[in-house]
Amino acid sequence: MRLLNFTIIKLTFCLIIGIIIGYYFTIGHKILIYSIFFLLLVLFFLLLKNNKTFKRSIWFGAFSYLTLITLGVFTVHSHNQKQFYSHYSHYLNKSNDSLTRITFSVREVLKPTNYYDKYVVNILDVNGKDAVGKVLLNLKKDSLNPYIKVDQVYKSHTQLKEINSPLNPYQFNYKSYLEKQYIYHQIQIDNEWLFNTRNKHHTIFGLADSIRSHINSKLKNYNLPSNELAIINALLLGQRQDISETIYTNYTNAGAIHILAVSGLHVGIILLILSFLLQPLEQFKHGKLIKMVLLISLLWGFAIIAGLSASVTRAVTMFSVVAIAANLKRPTNIYNTLAISMFIILLFKPLFLFDVGFQLSYLAVFGIVTIDPILYKLHQSKYWLVDKLWHTLTVTISAQLGIIPISLFYFHQFPSLFFISNLIIIPVLGLILAMGILVIGLAVANILPVPIINFYVNIIRSMNHFVEWISEKKEFLITNIPFNELYVFASYVLIITIVRYLIKPSYYTLRFVLIGVLFMQLSVIATSYNKPNNLFIVFQKNKHTIIGNVTHNHIKIAYDLNIEEPILENSIKNYVVGNHINSVELDSFQPVYLLNKKTLLVIDSIGAYKVKSFKPDYILLRQSPKVNLNRVIDSIRPKQIIADGSNYKSYIEQWKVICNKRKLPFHNTNEMGAYIIDY
Repeated sequence: MRLLNFTIIKLTFCLIIGIIIGYYFTIGHKILIYSIFFLLLVLFFLLLKNNKTFKRSIWFGAFSYLTLITLGVFTVHSHNQKQFYSHYSHYLNKSNDSLTRITFSVREVLKPTNYYDKYVVNILDVNGKDAVGKVLLNLKKDSLNPYIKVDQVYKSHTQLKEINSPLNPYQFNYKSYLEKQYIYHQIQIDNEWLFNTRNKHHTIFGLADSIRSHINSKLKNYNLPSNELAIINALLLGQRQDISETIYTNYTNAGAIHILAVSGLHVGIILLILSFLLQPLEQFKHGKLIKMVLLISLLWGFAIIAGLSASVTRAVTMFSVVAIAANLKRPTNIYNTLAISMFIILLFKPLFLFDVGFQLSYLAVFGIVTIDPILYKLHQSKYWLVDKLWHTLTVTISAQLGIIPISLFYFHQFPSLFFISNLIIIPVLGLILAMGILVIGLAVANILPVPIINFYVNIIRSMNHFVEWISEKKEFLITNIPFNELYVFASYVLIITIVRYLIKPSYYTLRFVLIGVLFMQLSVIATSYNKPNNLFIVFQKNKHTIIGNVTHNHIKIAYDLNIEEPILENSIKNYVVGNHINSVELDSFQPVYLLNKKTLLVIDSIGAYKVKSFKPDYILLRQSPKVNLNRVIDSIRPKQIIADGSNYKSYIEQWKVICNKRKLPFHNTNEMGAYIIDY
C-alpha cells in the first residue's frame, strides 16, 4: 500500500514539518501572515489556470505543500501567547526579588507532591493591568484548606520565578516539558497569601471539574477504598492524580500503564457501548443521523470530562471521523482517518506533537492496523475463545512493536511480560468500563445497590493484585536500556522495511530490509564512537556529594549516600544510561584528583588544604568546610572554585561574594548544575 498517495497524509506530513520548524525557530508573526496570504493567492491563480487547461500542475502541488508547512509554523506562533503584548511576562519587574500583584483563575489540577498541591492557572491581571498566560502554581499543603477549585479566581502578592532547568545531565527537563504547554513561570504561595475573590472565571474546564467532583462526592458516599476509587477516576474520568506511586509503578513494570491513561482502547469500548445503547434510534426517520450526532456529542463530552489529554483527544477525533464517514456511507481508510484526526488536532494544538502520550498513542494505532493483520493470519482457529485470545495477543504485540523504540527512548525499560498482563486485562477492561458507566449513573441517581458496588470494587482490586503479581517478577523487567534518538530512527526504519517485506515479499523489498539492518549497525557504531571519555563530573545533589570519573566507557562513582548500588541514584542512572556507559564502579573520595594535566583538590569538612608540591587548577568545596576562602585562594591560587550541594547555602553565598570580588570563576551546582571537566 502506497501511503503517500493519499493527499491528506501528505498534507499532514507537511503540517508536522511546519510545526517542528516553528518550534525550533522564531519567525516574525507578520512575516508568517504575509507569507500565507501570498501563498494562498498563488494557489488561487494556479487553480484557475489548471481549470482552464484541464491539466495537473506540479507547481500547484509544490505550493500546496509549502502553504501547509507555513501554516504549521504559523499555528505554533499563534498559539504562543508570550509573543503578544498582553502576556503577563511583559509586565514583570526585572528584579527577581520584587513582589507582583496578580489575579488568576485555576485552570487545571496536577498531581501533588509531598509538600505542595500543584495547579495550572490562567493569569488575568498583573499589577492592575489585564494580562494573559499560564503559570504553574505550587500551593503549600494545608489540612484546613485542602484544595482550591477550577475556575475560582484568586488574588495574591508573590514572585513569579522562572522554572529551573535540569541540574544534572540527562535529567528529565521539566522546564522544557512545561514550555511545550506555554508555561514559563511558577509561583509558590502559602495559603495565608491566597485571597479568594468569590468570583468565577467560567470555562469548560471548570464545568468538567464540577461534574467530576459531583461524581466523586456520590461515589464517596459508598466508602470506596482509595486505591479503587483512584482507578475509577483514571479509567472513566481521565484523572490520575490520586493514583498511589506503588500502583502506578506496578502498572508500569507490568507493561500495562496504558490501561490507566484514557486512549483509543477506552474510547473504542465506550463507543461500542454507546452505539449498542442508541441502536433503537435507527428505527426512526433520520435515526442514524440523530444517533451519529448523539454519539459524537457524548464522546466529546467524555473527552472534556477526561481533561482533553492528547491521547483522549486523538481517540475521540478519530472515532468522530469514523462515525461521520459511516453516516455518509463513505468507505473509510484507517490511514486516512488517522491522518485526518492528527491534522485536526495539530491545527488546534500544535505542540501536542511533542507530547509523549500523543506519540505513543498514534504509533500504537499505526502498529496495530499495519502489523496485526500479518500476525493474525499466522494462525486461524475454529474455536471462538482461542481465536479471541490469539487476536488479543496479536494486537498487543503489534501495538508494542509500534511503540518499542520510542518507549525505550523515553523510559529505558522493557516489561517482557507485557503480553501476559494485556492478555488478561484487556478483555476485562470492557467489563470494567461498562460496569463503571452503570455504577456512576446509579450513584449519581442515588440508587446504587451495595452488592453491585462491592462486586465492582472486587473486580478492580483483583486487577490491581494481578498487575502487582506480574510486576513482582523483576527478572522479566529489563531496565536501564540505553536508547538514543539515532536508535529510535534506525529502529523504525528497520521495522517499516520488515513489515513492507512481509506484506509483499520480493527481492526488491528484501533489499530495503538489508538497508535497514545496515542503518541500525551504523547507528550503533556512531553511538559507540561518541561515547564520553576522560570526563570528571561533580553532580548536583542536595545535602550530598556525588563525583564521577569516566574513562574508557567506565565510570567510577564516589558518594556519601546511604545506598548500596550507585545505579540506584537517579542522577547517576540517568548519566550512565544516557551515555551508554558499560560499567559502574564504586570508589572512595580522594583528596586530590589527577586529571591528565589538570588537578582538582577536594576540601571537605576537615578543612585541610595546605599543599606545597603542586598548584591545583580546581578546588571542590564539600560538606561546608570552615575555611577562610581568601587565604585558600592566596595560598593555592586556583583557576576555578566549585561548590556542590552538600554545603550550607549561607556558606555558598559568602564564597560567591569573595570569588566575585576577586574575579575568580565560581560554580555553584545548586544554581548552575553539575560541573563537568573534560580532560
